[in-house]
Amino acid sequence: MASYGLGLKREGLSRAERLSRKRDFERVFREGRRLDLPYLRVVYAPNACGRRRIGFAVSKRVGKAVVRNRIKRLLRETFRRNKEIFPPGCDFIFIPRPEVVRLSPQELARDLAEAFQKCSPRR
Repeated sequence: MASYGLGLKREGLSRAERLSRKRDFERVFREGRRLDLPYLRVVYAPNACGRRRIGFAVSKRVGKAVVRNRIKRLLRETFRRNKEIFPPGCDFIFIPRPEVVRLSPQELARDLAEAFQKCSPRR
């Protein structure tokens, strides 16, 4: 996307904020703590890089590709706009259930903030 000198800032997540390696996913699943909500499971574990990173494990049972991609966009946007509610220095894997589609980003952020307040990551 060309900004044509308008000074537009990219608002997406940087590559450094995403989990992409299989070994990182395996480590989080093996060592991580689980946080269950009625429509979402979050598995998280401290990392060595000191920043928050996210990944997704969206089953085909959740829906067709359009639905799965919409869910990932919703979760990515919630994470991007509300990073302060997530413990720093942790990797997060979101495992959504079909019901998550019915939520707004604000409702999702509120529920995640309440859930993470109740628990703290082990170090």
